[in-house]
Amino acid sequence: MNRIKAVLEEKGIKQVWLADKLSKSFNTVNGYVQNRNQPSLEVLYEIAKILNVEIAELLIKKE
Repeated sequence: MNRIKAVLEEKGIKQVWLADKLSKSFNTVNGYVQNRNQPSLEVLYEIAKILNVEIAELLIKKE
């Protein structure tokens, strides 16, 4: 499970924008956001960089 959806919502960023930045289809990114598919570590690091967050924020639930 990942927290990509929560981080996108916190930052007010749309999945379409993230898909464009990653050069991936909306369906691929939507799969990550809905936790149907998990991104590779490389893609997860790229997402963290694009969203300007630590990779742990994409993985660990905030307490």
